[in-house]
Amino acid sequence: MRVLRTPDERFVGLPGPLPAPSYADVPDGDGGTLRMAWVADGPQDGPPVLLLHGEPTWSFLYRTVIPVLAAAGFRAIAPDLVGFGRSDKPAEIGDHSYARHVEWTRALAFDVLGLERVTVVGQDWGGLIGLRLVAEHPERFARVVAANTGLPTGDTDMPDVWWAFRRAVEKAGAAGTLDVGRLVASGCVHPMSDDVRAAYAAPFPDLSYAAGPRAMPLLVPTAPDDPASDANRAAWDVLRALEIPVLCPFSDSDPITGPWRALLARELPGAAARQHPTIAGAGHFLQEDAGPELAAAVVEFAR
Repeated sequence: MRVLRTPDERFVGLPGPLPAPSYADVPDGDGGTLRMAWVADGPQDGPPVLLLHGEPTWSFLYRTVIPVLAAAGFRAIAPDLVGFGRSDKPAEIGDHSYARHVEWTRALAFDVLGLERVTVVGQDWGGLIGLRLVAEHPERFARVVAANTGLPTGDTDMPDVWWAFRRAVEKAGAAGTLDVGRLVASGCVHPMSDDVRAAYAAPFPDLSYAAGPRAMPLLVPTAPDDPASDANRAAWDVLRALEIPVLCPFSDSDPITGPWRALLARELPGAAARQHPTIAGAGHFLQEDAGPELAAAVVEFAR
């Protein structure tokens, strides 16, 4: 596996606040290792909250969520998925698979960080990965926050707006014009400043670093025989029987994942009879549009 590492100078002078990163190696599944990065804040012995980002963002997305959690006494931990942020970047699209991303994240959270009694917050791919981890290792988790996310199996079609996003990423990648900052901005309701847009693009000096963002839309199960479909169906079977508390704080302006909230709230026992907040004035990337509001909902739920 050929691996790229974004130069540190790409992350100098970013708009903050964001804690200093930590690093550890995890097995790459191909006989080598990958360096994963994460940031953390809050009391070392505070209840852990694992913040999982999605496509094509990185832990920078949680910069206004982390301080609220830390001030409330939680240990907020935001990894960069492999292929994103400060984490190593397998250079080929084919190096990425749904199963590998689940395993890479599991290795960091459990083997490296040793997390127990975790509240996991997953948005976009952070939910696709996080819900799998909950289903496969329920003993590690205390509660689940599923925000603008879902767990597709390929048995129902994705919405047209998602297919438009996938085609846009494929077309831009093939043309060598993938603009990650623009992709994130297009998923927000509020205007994005140039320095914030540049921060989202910082992990990708050129297209050779962007196999992760190019691969992720291809890994979402869109047909019943997708490589990840059986594993996700098995995860649903477990999740439907778990009593772990679940909160679904979705934004009011996300056409991609909006319909998933009703399904999650209906199918997951831990979500039943619970008031699930709607985050007003926020798009798909609700952490960017309304990070403190999302954080306040997590704090109230986790307490």
